[in-house]
Amino acid sequence: MKSCLLSLALGSFVAVSGALAADKPNIVFILADDLGIGNVGCYGADATVKTPHIDALARGGTRYTNAYTVPLCGPSRAAILSGRYAFRTGATNQDATGEMKPSVETFLPKTLKTAGYASSMIGKWGQLPLGPAEFGFDEHLKFQGSGIYWNSQAKGKNYVVNAQSVPLRDKEYLPDVMHHHAVDFITRNRERPFYLYYSMSHIHAEILPTPDSAPESKDLYADNIAYMDKLVGQLVAELDRLKLREKTLIVFFGDNGTGGNYSDRATVNGRRLSGAKGDMLEGGALVPMIVNWSGKTPAGKICTDMVDSTDFFPTFAQFAGAKLPANTVIDGRSMAAQFRGEKGQPRDWAFVQLARNWYVRSTGWKLNQAGELYDMSGAPWSEKLAPADTKEPAALAARQRLSAALAQLNPAGGILDNGDGSGRHAKNVEAKKKKSE
Repeated sequence: MKSCLLSLALGSFVAVSGALAADKPNIVFILADDLGIGNVGCYGADATVKTPHIDALARGGTRYTNAYTVPLCGPSRAAILSGRYAFRTGATNQDATGEMKPSVETFLPKTLKTAGYASSMIGKWGQLPLGPAEFGFDEHLKFQGSGIYWNSQAKGKNYVVNAQSVPLRDKEYLPDVMHHHAVDFITRNRERPFYLYYSMSHIHAEILPTPDSAPESKDLYADNIAYMDKLVGQLVAELDRLKLREKTLIVFFGDNGTGGNYSDRATVNGRRLSGAKGDMLEGGALVPMIVNWSGKTPAGKICTDMVDSTDFFPTFAQFAGAKLPANTVIDGRSMAAQFRGEKGQPRDWAFVQLARNWYVRSTGWKLNQAGELYDMSGAPWSEKLAPADTKEPAALAARQRLSAALAQLNPAGGILDNGDGSGRHAKNVEAKKKKSE
């Protein structure tokens, strides 16, 4: 069984770091909010979903079909930025994520800074603690809460730029403001390597009209997906204009699956997925992932390697030629070789944890904290529980492999969840409970 512990992470990291560091690409990480695979055209989304610019990134790069993350935004972002699983960091639920400390956890921009990278966080900081600056970002534009678009929203009156509160003006669309700040950052830093963590508002609820919505639009959800896609296209166009495309690694990723209210329409090939945001089912954690680096990533490739959201930390560090944090277990495995179209050292399984629940997911199988083994041959549409007393050789072999992986990780021996088990904010759980009474 391949290990994700520090020793092997460092081993795979060092193997090709010299060759990759010579390139030192700019890194643009685009994180869409509540966007599952059923919201992206190139993944087989419903015909009403139009994502031509994201689809173009996939045609010019590599599309991943087994990319997993935590099913809720705060813990997902903590794993992306730290490269570590929740039982190590304590980011097991939306509230606990806010207790992370920069004196204990190293986020990616701090590591990239050692390799000369400028960094900016644009958009949602969400359930993460303190602010982007405390965790190593040179610049930031952040807003309060999730799904903020207009100043008519309670949390949309202001946004923050480098610790200074700025009023969002009437008829000013926050995603456009974020885009302009992102373009300004890459323009000012085009002569040095940079890391842009672009955390979009779209398509988190509250779903409101976009500047492009028709006055009587009957599908604001589709409008929001289209506007998100438009912003991605505009950012890529700016990289082209600045002649930075061949120097820039672009990664497009979803922070969790489609929000529950919209999960019925987030179909793939006309079929609803199993689960949605917040679930420990396929639709909660399986997300779109597209990698595009002009001239470096193979065009039009579909990669079936298992990926989880901790992998970005060592991957980006390796491309930058930056050393991983000392005396720290980094759970991610570098995908730098795969990004270049090489075989690399893909992981055998992805690990997903939310609150008191977790599982390891391999090709075809899933084993959770309760010892339940699922046949995933029907995924992402169905998950079949294997009988506990099954004698099927494939199921027995899968249980043995995945049990060994869980035993190696030992999530139960780490920081335990202190919430209600749902992973959600305690105040939201209580409010929902009172509403149902």
